[in-house]
Amino acid sequence: MTLEPFGARLRHAMDTRGPLCVGIDPHASLLTSWGLNDDIAGLERFTRTVVEALADRVAVLKPQSAFFERFGSRGIAVLEKAVEEARAAGALVLMDAKRGDIGSTMGAYAATYLDQDSPLFSDAVTVSPYLGFGSLRPALDAAAVSGAGVFVLALTSNPEGAEVQRATAADGRSLAQLMLDHMAAENAGAAPLGSVGAVVGATLGDTGADLAINGPLLAPGIGAQGATPADLPAVFGDAVGNVVPSVSRGVLRHGPDASGLREAAERFADEVRVAVSGS
Repeated sequence: MTLEPFGARLRHAMDTRGPLCVGIDPHASLLTSWGLNDDIAGLERFTRTVVEALADRVAVLKPQSAFFERFGSRGIAVLEKAVEEARAAGALVLMDAKRGDIGSTMGAYAATYLDQDSPLFSDAVTVSPYLGFGSLRPALDAAAVSGAGVFVLALTSNPEGAEVQRATAADGRSLAQLMLDHMAAENAGAAPLGSVGAVVGATLGDTGADLAINGPLLAPGIGAQGATPADLPAVFGDAVGNVVPSVSRGVLRHGPDASGLREAAERFADEVRVAVSGS
């Protein structure tokens, strides 16, 4: 069954649950700070705690696939269960996998995350466009069929990203702006929000880019990376209402107590609402 388009589902989730994405990033140091071993049992306990604490109240949960993949097939099994249980509790699941390839390989990635028959089917997935935006076509088409979304790397918060993303294309646009313009074309006519989103770091300050893509803007960097919800209007300007701020350590460091996780997520969501509304 084809779902309602991701953009519409995300808009509803943000309006009812608050505009916040919480990352699930079970890296070794965080497991240790929770008093857990860096093994499959620790991974499973950590992930289950986050899902049970937050999946019934935040708009988006974003598991980082790499932290599960490092445990092999057992880690992927934990990830599959987390995706299923988070979606069952009402959270949208954004798989942070940053996949990017060409042809049949990109098609296989699309089948992994964007086919409803896949055990890793997610509401959306992150992808890299720097083999050319056209290389993403299998993922874009699969998402359209299933009602899922795709978040495309545009202006990332890591300093190294600028050497590619801010390079100049033949027509004078930055490569990031070229990608953003492709996203806007994909979202043309969609309402209330397109299903092709951009990843734009909240730590960047004035991006100098046109972010009016009629789609969601995933904004990593809130919390431990130094950005705050109050920074969002300066970075995103008139598009700030479509921003999905992403927080990981800023929330997760308040575990393993479930109430601590919930309180931190609610606090960030409230701060984002104030920053976006201006009141």
